[in-house]
Amino acid sequence: MTGDATPGEQRTALTARSGPVAAVPRQAVPEAERVVPIKKRDPFLDNVKFLVIALVPTGHALVPTLAADSARAMYIFIYTFHMPLFVLVSGYLSRNFWNSDAKTNKLVDTFVVPYVIVEVGYAALRYALGQKWSLTIIDPAWLNWYLLALLFWRLSTPVWKRMKYPVPVAIVIYLVAGFSEISGDFSMDRFFGLMPFFVIGLVMRPEHFDLLGRRWVKPVGVAVLAGAAAVALYVAPRAKLSPFYYKASFKTLDLSWYTGLGLRAALLVCALAMCLAVLALVPRRETWFTELGTRTLYCYLLHGVVVLVAKEQGGLSFPWLFGPLGALAILSSCFALTIVLCLPQTRDLFKWVLEPRLTWLYRRPSK
Repeated sequence: MTGDATPGEQRTALTARSGPVAAVPRQAVPEAERVVPIKKRDPFLDNVKFLVIALVPTGHALVPTLAADSARAMYIFIYTFHMPLFVLVSGYLSRNFWNSDAKTNKLVDTFVVPYVIVEVGYAALRYALGQKWSLTIIDPAWLNWYLLALLFWRLSTPVWKRMKYPVPVAIVIYLVAGFSEISGDFSMDRFFGLMPFFVIGLVMRPEHFDLLGRRWVKPVGVAVLAGAAAVALYVAPRAKLSPFYYKASFKTLDLSWYTGLGLRAALLVCALAMCLAVLALVPRRETWFTELGTRTLYCYLLHGVVVLVAKEQGGLSFPWLFGPLGALAILSSCFALTIVLCLPQTRDLFKWVLEPRLTWLYRRPSK
């Protein structure tokens, strides 16, 4: 996703496990032979991003089968934490976002330009599938909301970094936002609804991830996720889905202000607990899917084409999909789709569209 970091960004974000590099006096090495030590990219966050991005197409593909309690329970389980965790990781990777011109340029290269292209592309796809032509740039369609929300979160980063107590302030704003019916224009509803997770990621340090890697934390993480799955199964037949999108107001949910505040607070706690549980269980070593986690942007922006076509053509409405085996089949199919969309060949094919390098647009830095 757009939380993807370049090797330089992520090396800055997570310190290398091998420890500091010994300093060598400049006079001891000829200038032509000096080599700048490069820290190896830590695979942990790439592992997290790949495993979480696989849940994004899964959640979208489950929609036609939500009449089944099993699919609805899986949907609630996924939506409670998968986007909050991605926002948290994006916040962590945004800690040093303003430290270089190259990263600042990405605000246009990998946010604004791809956003417009994807908006037009999905509008054309829906029209080709027989839907009415609809294109409103200020109101992001479907999955494109994340690009705009992340753009505004990153623009707000300097403000959060100057605050003494950024996390409590973000939580208060998140709770108070429930009183207002915030428009979806420019993703402002999701901007406020998921704000605490971005700010929490922004203030996290490598040592916090190290704490989550301790042995005793892993069984706790398993227990948290198992408990969340049990709760999802229990509430699935009766729970509304709107709260799990982190954008609905108390009025929209038909709740009193105190019930709405309680629901928002409970959802925040549950989502954060699940996020920490997943972070505790994800492998920290390099795995077969580590490299795939560096290209999650492509899965996020392209999977909608496959899912939308499958929905419109009835491929997700077969009767056998309405049950536990059907939900598992959707999960496994979307996992395979995620692998394909995160392959280097996919990036080579679509990089010019989704990650354009508009070097001609920027002034060269002064020497």
